[in-house]
Amino acid sequence: MASTPAEYIQHHLQNLTYGKLPAGYERADGSVLDQATWTIAQTGLEARDMGFMAFHLDTLGWSLLMGAIFILLFRSAAKAATVGVPGKLQNFVEMCVEFVEGVVKDTFHGRNALIAPLALTIFVWVFLMNSLKWIPVDYIPGLASLLGLPAFKIVPTADPNGTFGLSLGVFILILFYSVKVKGFGGFSKELAFTPFNHWSLVPFNLFLEILGLLTKPLSLALRLFGNMYAGEVVFILIALLPFYVQWTLNVPWAIFHILVIPLQAFIFMVLTVVYLSSAHEDHGHAELAP
Repeated sequence: MASTPAEYIQHHLQNLTYGKLPAGYERADGSVLDQATWTIAQTGLEARDMGFMAFHLDTLGWSLLMGAIFILLFRSAAKAATVGVPGKLQNFVEMCVEFVEGVVKDTFHGRNALIAPLALTIFVWVFLMNSLKWIPVDYIPGLASLLGLPAFKIVPTADPNGTFGLSLGVFILILFYSVKVKGFGGFSKELAFTPFNHWSLVPFNLFLEILGLLTKPLSLALRLFGNMYAGEVVFILIALLPFYVQWTLNVPWAIFHILVIPLQAFIFMVLTVVYLSSAHEDHGHAELAP
């Protein structure tokens, strides 16, 4: 385990990064690479020097695991579904489906059979990833340290790469349906002549609309990441306090996260549905002002 508070914090907040270091690179242990090598970063500096083409193994692994748990739970409920007295799992799944279906009906104003399943997937998947925060902060990173791993971060949504990956998928769908519903010409015209329907204001309109379009994935990713990362930092700082103080602060903070974790999944889902609803709306434009 880490010997100082700084090393402890770094171990819990640094991702397990796998990437490529160039030939001649001097590693943290003093060794020099004879050739370019794919390896696990031993320090934050090595992770940074690996550049863009590096993989956060902990984020990818836990994300895939939570996705697999989601699929297995809902598949098991679907296979065991009965018109008689439902079991606990069927009750839980039906409540989730009905809840998300109600949100989509109230929020989405187009016609698209994909939106409800997409919203359900986002809500449950993000909730499961967020819920890893309920595991005591030292358990998984401590086990990783015993296995000789230099760093480990358990919560995928506390990694901006994880949240930006989710929001990028949503952004691609926004662009796809904007073009599919309105046509490329209609979508371009919407960007060029909204909010001011005049040729002279096209550059200003484009600046506003493209900026607004780009802020959608940014707001999705940063809101989720900021809340989860800040919560993780507080848990780690509490863990550094004396044992009797930890319980005084840890319990109320954990109770608070009972609300935060599902709330952030709900917000991510609702904003996704709202953005996709906007992408399906084809307002058209009146004749251009002279």
